[in-house]
Amino acid sequence: MQAVILAGGKGTRLRDTVPDLPKPLAPVGGRPFLEHQMAYWSLQGVNRFVLSVGYKAAMIIDRIGARFGDAEVLYAVEDEPLGTGGALIFAKQKLTPNEPFLVVNGDTFFDLPLADLETAHTEKDSDWTFGLFPTRDTKRFLGVNLTATDRLVSLVAPVVEDLVWANGGVYMIAPGVLDRVATHFKGQVSLEAEIIPALLKLQTVMYGVRHTGRFIDIGIPEDYRRAADVLGSNALS
Repeated sequence: MQAVILAGGKGTRLRDTVPDLPKPLAPVGGRPFLEHQMAYWSLQGVNRFVLSVGYKAAMIIDRIGARFGDAEVLYAVEDEPLGTGGALIFAKQKLTPNEPFLVVNGDTFFDLPLADLETAHTEKDSDWTFGLFPTRDTKRFLGVNLTATDRLVSLVAPVVEDLVWANGGVYMIAPGVLDRVATHFKGQVSLEAEIIPALLKLQTVMYGVRHTGRFIDIGIPEDYRRAADVLGSNALS
């Protein structure tokens, strides 16, 4: 299994807390957050990573290198910010063609077994499968809109004051899916606001997998400070 980690963000909201490092290298429990992610997914069966990097890319490349344990590591280096969508389109050139791939946001950790994601992706004959986590923080995380069979209707659901299932930033994508829209977008593009809605308009088959595993988004200082407790010892392997 191959995986793209979107690790090119500046981490503006963490700048005061982690002033000298790109967000993926923010230390959690004495180890860069990115390494926690890679260790987890390596144990799940990922043996090839493509790291999409931009801001302070050299620091990430110097730290991680060409291998992470038994996994090969390649880099897609942005010359200018491309946004999450543009970065993914750019990074896919580094992927082995004609194979499904995992995509992970570089600032989130979601304890979602890869086998569960793969099984749902295969059984539902899905083009794009989302890992969904439960949250009551509806001001920060928007619930997704699903059918009764968990097919994705949109990434934005009606605002409610209760638990919702939200996008966990972990995706399984079938080969060729991004090619349907890649030529329509240039430069800085949002994955959630532009790429995914465009694919939905083309009737792309997208499903969600609900899972209650540990979840943390280190994008804001309060959650970054909680990250070590959420990750625990399992992510340190």
